[in-house]
Amino acid sequence: MVFEPPQRLLRALGENRRSGSQGADGAGAWLEKLPELAQQALEQRELTAERVQAPGGRSSLVVLVKQADQTPAVLKLAPDRARPESERAALAHWDGRGAVRLLNPGDTHGVLLLERLHPDVSVRTLPEAKALLEAAGTLRRLWVEPPAGHVFETVAERTGRQAEAMRAAVAEEPEGGALVDAALAARDDLLAQPPETRLLHGTFRQSKVLAGERTPWLAVGPDPVVGECAFDLARLVRDRVEDLIASPSGASITRRRIKRLAESLEVDQERLRGWTLFRAVESGVRAGRVGRPRDAELLLEFAGWV
Repeated sequence: MVFEPPQRLLRALGENRRSGSQGADGAGAWLEKLPELAQQALEQRELTAERVQAPGGRSSLVVLVKQADQTPAVLKLAPDRARPESERAALAHWDGRGAVRLLNPGDTHGVLLLERLHPDVSVRTLPEAKALLEAAGTLRRLWVEPPAGHVFETVAERTGRQAEAMRAAVAEEPEGGALVDAALAARDDLLAQPPETRLLHGTFRQSKVLAGERTPWLAVGPDPVVGECAFDLARLVRDRVEDLIASPSGASITRRRIKRLAESLEVDQERLRGWTLFRAVESGVRAGRVGRPRDAELLLEFAGWV
């Protein structure tokens, strides 16, 4: 079988190189060796490949496989910059509660073997109101105490790196500076008194929740981080941002969504609003930096509503 990386993965790795992201060079070397790595991973675990999942993710190669006993599974290979061992630790801690089950807890670095879900059926295929409800319910199950002695990145650490990149981007291109200033001020206020510390998915959105057999919906693809729940929920607020921007009442819909999600998951509404602002501006600035001006425009317009 030819293990050709999907275009989404190739574009994402290219964006990382253009932005100068940490570990981008290593990811490029990993991509060159990927066919060999995939073949070795299959042989060492006695797996039979069915197909590469496309469009797949932006940070890993996902292969649908069968184990030696013909049980369906998923093989996932990721470079170091995607923090695969952090994902492994989080999935092991959740142990299938709200998230895909990890089948190889102590396996080789960068290789994850996961239970097979329905890769083409996410909650994003549901009507919007139902999708938000199911996604929020899944997210609630993930918010648990982190394991003792954990080595997960904190919200303060991750957003600190992001804040530095935002400041550098504004120094080069002042447009959007007022929104960046507001987002950075919101971050400072939010980090002053975080209300709780939980293990978070880190990159949660509707497309990260897939249909399963043992339970209707399970989360996949975490980039785990430890901090307050409102940070995790903030990414869900802007799901289907293209539809929000296209709607004449997009701004009011966004504000109602913040209120509804905060109430349903018992998160402080103002804290959710603040993290929604920060994460939208950060994503918008990053999109502009890597050459996706349309995405940048949408995200910064959305941020202006928050």
